[in-house]
Amino acid sequence: MLVYTSICMNYLPKALILGESLKKHNENIRFFVILVEKEIPADWPDIADDIIDEVILAKDLGFDDFDKFIFKHSIVEASTSIKGQALCYLLENEDDKVAYIDPDIKIYNSLDELSNLLDSNEIILTPHLTIPEIKEEDIRHNELSALRHGVYNLGFLAVKNGEEGLKFARWWRDRLGLFCYDDIPQGIFTDQRWVDLAPAYFNVYILKNSGYNMAPWNLSTRKLKFKNNKLIVNDEFELIFFHFSGFDSGANEKVFNRYVPDKEEDIYTLRNEYISQMNFYGQEKIGKHPWSYDYYLSGEKINQKTRILYRNKKLEHSINENPFSLNDKEIKKILGIKDKPKSSPKKNKNKKKKETEVSSSKNMIKKLFPKKIITKIKKLKK
Repeated sequence: MLVYTSICMNYLPKALILGESLKKHNENIRFFVILVEKEIPADWPDIADDIIDEVILAKDLGFDDFDKFIFKHSIVEASTSIKGQALCYLLENEDDKVAYIDPDIKIYNSLDELSNLLDSNEIILTPHLTIPEIKEEDIRHNELSALRHGVYNLGFLAVKNGEEGLKFARWWRDRLGLFCYDDIPQGIFTDQRWVDLAPAYFNVYILKNSGYNMAPWNLSTRKLKFKNNKLIVNDEFELIFFHFSGFDSGANEKVFNRYVPDKEEDIYTLRNEYISQMNFYGQEKIGKHPWSYDYYLSGEKINQKTRILYRNKKLEHSINENPFSLNDKEIKKILGIKDKPKSSPKKNKNKKKKETEVSSSKNMIKKLFPKKIITKIKKLKK
C-alpha cells in the first residue's frame, strides 16, 4: 500500500510528522508527498529525505495546462484541487492500493486492517461524525458544520485499483478539475462536498471505527484513554490516527478547551507531543514559507479577487498567455475593469475641513439658540 499527502512548503513540518509516524507503525508502506510549488525549494531540509520516499511536483502529474489551472485557486484550494489527479496517477503508475492522508494527521497504529479492507472494498471513506450529538450547542457546532463542509472528512480516503475504484478516482478528479473552491454558498467546500455524492454513485465502504480519524470535530463523542499501554477510544477501539486540524487558525485549541477542559486528560499528552514535533521539524520558520504560486513572474503578489475573476470569467479559455506572466492590472484591463480613481490628498483634506466647519457651525447654533427657537425657525421655513 502507498500513502500520499498533498502540501505546499509551509505544511512540510506536519507532513514529516505524518511520514515519521506512518513508518514507525508500518514499515512496508511507501510515503509520497505531492508538492504544490514551482520547484522543490532550496531550503528543503535534508531530514525530509529520510522520511519521504518520493516527492512529486503537482505540475508533473499530467495536467493539460497546470499554470492556468492552479492560478484559479488559493493556497488551501490548490492543495486539495490536485488530490484527485494525484490519486489517479498513483493508482495507474505506483500501487494497487492508495490512501490519501492529510499532512496534519499522526498515525498511532498499524494500517494492516485498512489494507485488508481494501482486498474486498475498492473505496473507503470516514465520516466526520459517527455518533449523534445530544446537546443543541454540539449539534450547531458539529452536525451543522458537517452539513456545510461535507459528511465525509477528506483528510482520509483509501482506494483500490479496480473497476469501481478507478471510476470513483476519475470522477473525483474531473469534479475537482472543474470546481474545487472554498465556496460554501455555492454548495462546495474544496474537495469534500463532492464526496457526499459518492455513496449514491459508487459502492463505498463507510468506515465507522472511532479509532480512525479522531479529530477536534468529534471530541464531543469520542473519549481517549491510555489502557494497558494502548490508546483506546470510547473503551472499545484502538486509536489508529488522530487528525490535528486547526492549529494554524487557533480553532484546535478552542475546540480542545470546549470539549476537554481538564488539561490532565490523556489526550493532552498526544497534543503536547504533536506541538513539540512541529517545533522540531521547523514549524516556526517553515510554517511561514511563502507559496511560490502566490506571485506573478514579476514578483507582484496575486490578489485573490483577481484569481476569482479569472476563473469566473473562464479566462483560461480566452487568454493564451500564462496568467503568471501578467499582473492584476493587465487582467482587469482584459476584462474591461477600470480601477476607481483615487481622490487626491488635497481634495480629501478640503472635504474633511468643510465637514468639520459645517459640524462646528451646527454645534455653535445649538449653543446660541434654545431648542424651542430652532424648532420654530424650521417650521417658519416650511
